[in-house]
Amino acid sequence: MENDERHGLTRRGFLGATAGATAGTALLAVGTGPAAAAAGPADTVRAATDAWPIAEPYPPVHGGGFTGPRVKESPDPLVAYRWPDPKADDGLQVYRLRPAAVVADPPESFGNLSSVTTARCDVAVRGTGSIRVDFGVESPAWLEFDSPDFSGTVELSISEYNVPGKVNPGPPHPDKTLAPQRYGDTFRLELNPDLYEGVRFGWIHVRTFDQPWHITAVRAVCQAKPTNYNGRFACSDPQLTRIWYAGAYGVRVGFQHDYMGAILMDRGDRYGWSGDCNPIQAAALVAFGDTDFVKANLARTADDNQGIESYSLYWVLSLLEYHRHTGDADTLRSYIDNVRGKLDHAETLYAAPQSTFFGWDERLGAGFEAPNRPETAAVYRGMYRQACREFADAMDGIGRSDVAGPYRAAADRHDAELHADPDWFGPLGVHARAHAVNARSIRPRERQGVVAGEFDDRLNRLSFSTFNQYPILQAMTALGRTDDAIVTARDNWGGQLDYGGTTFFEVYRPDWNKILGPNDPVPNSQSGWTSLSHPWGGGVTAWLSHDVLGITPRSPGYDTVDVFPRPGRTLSWVSGSVPTPHGDVSVSYDIRTGSGTLRIPPGSRGRLGIPSDGRKVRVVRVGRKVVWDGRYRPVPGIGAASADGDSVVLDDIAPGTYTLSVVQQGRRPAAHRPGPMRYPMRFAGQDRKTAGDWGGVYGRDGQVLFNYDGMGHDRSDLPDYVESVSVWRTGWSGARDAVWVAGTDERRALAADRSNGGARAAACVYTTTPNPGGMTMPVDIAVRPNTSFQMALYFVDWDSTARRLAVEVFDLATRKLVAPEQLVDDFHGGAWLVYDCDRSVRVRVAHVLGDNAVLSGVFFGPAGSAVPR
Repeated sequence: MENDERHGLTRRGFLGATAGATAGTALLAVGTGPAAAAAGPADTVRAATDAWPIAEPYPPVHGGGFTGPRVKESPDPLVAYRWPDPKADDGLQVYRLRPAAVVADPPESFGNLSSVTTARCDVAVRGTGSIRVDFGVESPAWLEFDSPDFSGTVELSISEYNVPGKVNPGPPHPDKTLAPQRYGDTFRLELNPDLYEGVRFGWIHVRTFDQPWHITAVRAVCQAKPTNYNGRFACSDPQLTRIWYAGAYGVRVGFQHDYMGAILMDRGDRYGWSGDCNPIQAAALVAFGDTDFVKANLARTADDNQGIESYSLYWVLSLLEYHRHTGDADTLRSYIDNVRGKLDHAETLYAAPQSTFFGWDERLGAGFEAPNRPETAAVYRGMYRQACREFADAMDGIGRSDVAGPYRAAADRHDAELHADPDWFGPLGVHARAHAVNARSIRPRERQGVVAGEFDDRLNRLSFSTFNQYPILQAMTALGRTDDAIVTARDNWGGQLDYGGTTFFEVYRPDWNKILGPNDPVPNSQSGWTSLSHPWGGGVTAWLSHDVLGITPRSPGYDTVDVFPRPGRTLSWVSGSVPTPHGDVSVSYDIRTGSGTLRIPPGSRGRLGIPSDGRKVRVVRVGRKVVWDGRYRPVPGIGAASADGDSVVLDDIAPGTYTLSVVQQGRRPAAHRPGPMRYPMRFAGQDRKTAGDWGGVYGRDGQVLFNYDGMGHDRSDLPDYVESVSVWRTGWSGARDAVWVAGTDERRALAADRSNGGARAAACVYTTTPNPGGMTMPVDIAVRPNTSFQMALYFVDWDSTARRLAVEVFDLATRKLVAPEQLVDDFHGGAWLVYDCDRSVRVRVAHVLGDNAVLSGVFFGPAGSAVPR
């Protein structure tokens, strides 16, 4: 449990600062992004054509130009770049980013520091210390600097957040700090054979100094597969627009030359996962329309589920989505036997599904920790029914009703089994209910009951994994709760942007924004070292295009297309397009003014839903002609019109561009106002005053002091209402035991009893960091029903000052989050977290920084007891 000195600086030190004096300086080679609004496309063109100081593994960006629109909401430096005809077999290209901000420690060691962010970098190195640069956007990149007169020794670091990165054992260099390789006057950080990592921040550490020298350039060299933004999205909420583009960018940066990657940071799992690719490919289809690359990726993953049963079903759903988007019946036919084999195998598992992984959410078994839960079994069954129905629909569409019949019958049979119990959905959580909705297993009279307690709970309709949030959004829209789904998208993906992210994360909690500073190290979790660039978070981009903008294929290949914008009572307007085999389908609609446009490309016919915000649509004009005033009136290009509740549907729309004008009856209803996130339990506070003198303050009813009487020997005196306190010591997240000191008089060590007198012991249970499963440890506390009590947790960073940890509390039965996540740092002198509880709970202690996360004791007392401040 030795301290890693490189991680000794806290977020209150210079390494935790998020902007220096030069924050906001334009990036080299980007025309957009939050830190570089002033940079233009010419910067990138110059970066691509200027001489490069050393040979790179791929050629500079070439073949196209910045002919597309600049999008200020996009973090992508290449959002406006257009290659003439990108293909699935195109190789990678590279471009350069200049730092957007810089800080140094100590400042006196580096003269002319602000020049790092300019085209005329000339930093005078005058002593030892560290420079940290922020490139303003995370990229698949490697770090380089130039020096014509280098002297001494240096190390370089990279990271996704504002301290040097570190991951689990497995990759060539888990610690993302290393001496660079020298190529003439250029110094490059080489952490793996592919060079790239997830780079947002970079460091130059001057370890030894013997004479002054200069740094004449600092850059991130970023790789890119030629990919054009052929789709677009915008709306009255700039954050949602940013979400769409960040989701697309996060998918694009994962593209390798021959597959769609799942993570940027090299932690040993950097390859294409068939299940992860479901939201990745969905986003790629609407944002880029690169159907040949999706097809190639499907072929690559067709026979590999990585040992995860649900990933076979995700692959089937991805294939069917590809077919709906492209109409590529030949490819679908080529996989009929593959799909049948997967579905027939899934049928054998239906009664008792066994899984190794469903997602990182506690309710889904916390990843590999305990995935075989009733909730995950129900999720698997819902996925199977959905895959069967969608496969049957596809088979009917290509004239293979002989194949369709058995699978539709299987889904119907299993639905009948469910509905034999009128409350079949009652025990299901939000994940299982979402998959049941997406499987079309919900009857109309069940919708309100399915929503209650899950989809109407703003806190617990959030999934810890952005991967699992995507089907929840789809289900919420299908249930008619688009306004709430938009709130959820803001809470999840919008929160990641508010934190400072430019790509989407593997896991996320909105509480992080309350306990962390911008771009601070995030809590690690049962997922291992948390990835801040995980393309599986891109599903929200597909959802915004299909369910908010409202463009979906009504028949394969968009031969017929539905355009049903859903601004609801949250948005005032939406606009955008989806690339299809026939060309772009585009729509814009302003529900305040009733004005809009629609484009249906040649070869397609459309159906348009005029949205209602609670007001009745009275008149619809196309151009200057009335097509609806209570009944259909013929207008060229519009084959029919009909009422649908308060809205109107225009049908059989011929190819063309149409201008719409709508009159609605009455006043526009008030905007949708979401309720707050409500935590069922109260966090009573953090106590830095009591230290180890717990007697008379905590533990009035009882306590457990871990390993206090030696390794594996807890000192336990539990109250009658506590049935057990169980630390997981085996499996994926198993904790370990430690005794720092068997006898001490230091006040920060827990006292032996309530008298606070005599010799003390300093001991704990701790996470097995840096192992992938060793980033957290669960502690389960079972109490009698209907018990209210105070729970106080004690932490001490006994042997260092570097540890930082986070704590989550869940309902032990439902695994729902019940209290806000808390951060504990600077606790060398001890710290308490205190909760008022009313149920059995699971406490999950997670590593953030330092050797590991630790917990020394759990104390019980009357609920509502005072917490010293």
